Amino acid sequence: MRAAVLVLAALLTPLPAAAQTTAPPVPAEAPAPAPIPVYGFEVVRAYPHDPGAFTQGLVFRNGELLESTGRSPSTVRRVRLEDGTVVQKRELDPDLFGEGLTVFGDRVLTLTWKGGKGFIWDPVTLEPEGEFAYAGEGWGLTHDETRLILSDGTATLRFLDPQTMVETGELPVTAQGRPLRQINELEWVEGEVFANVWRTDYIVRIDPATGVVTGVIDLGGLMPDRSNLDPTDAVLNGIAWDAEGHRLFVTGKNWPKLFEIRLTGPR
Repeated sequence: MRAAVLVLAALLTPLPAAAQTTAPPVPAEAPAPAPIPVYGFEVVRAYPHDPGAFTQGLVFRNGELLESTGRSPSTVRRVRLEDGTVVQKRELDPDLFGEGLTVFGDRVLTLTWKGGKGFIWDPVTLEPEGEFAYAGEGWGLTHDETRLILSDGTATLRFLDPQTMVETGELPVTAQGRPLRQINELEWVEGEVFANVWRTDYIVRIDPATGVVTGVIDLGGLMPDRSNLDPTDAVLNGIAWDAEGHRLFVTGKNWPKLFEIRLTGPR
């Protein structure tokens, strides 16, 4: 068994050198941080997925998937779950790199990586309905009842007003007291933020009130044969939650399959 702190060690922000050398020693009686629970998985069902989709955002809505993809051309698309057929799609301008996606009310919202530009789409027709701006990079996007939640690759989640798109706050994300960076695709799951950690096979569970990582989902082995995939870019990314059916879907960039999984553990 691997402790979660070891699983994510490479992505935990190290303490500054000055802090390491000048901080007073920790008292001997100070307890060690509690281990973070690590969850496994069972595959409930596998579905076809477009291997040309460089998945950046994923949402389950009305029996189908809404998906945003990166690279050129970046797209936003409606996808039939059962066979992976792309029912409809829109392409972004070739100079924009598509990123995260969420549905708030009757609007689909998508981000771009470095463009500082987001888009609003009709969820049925995918007709463009507007644009919005935000500072910095855009990676993942989800929402709670009242706020949009944006990741930008750092160890911070940012909150936006869903009507004005004005940033209203931010939340540092920590694992055992240390900032956890490379937070990517996001999904709101029963009061928690589930987040892909870029270039890993792990999803972290984040308490949206404190930013504390309360669990790690280890999806190593989910798709063991990746011999035809780019080992650098074709990584786990894409989380969708079916709130009515209590189903969890995951996939990866350019993966030929999308999986419905059931969590096991913790161990």
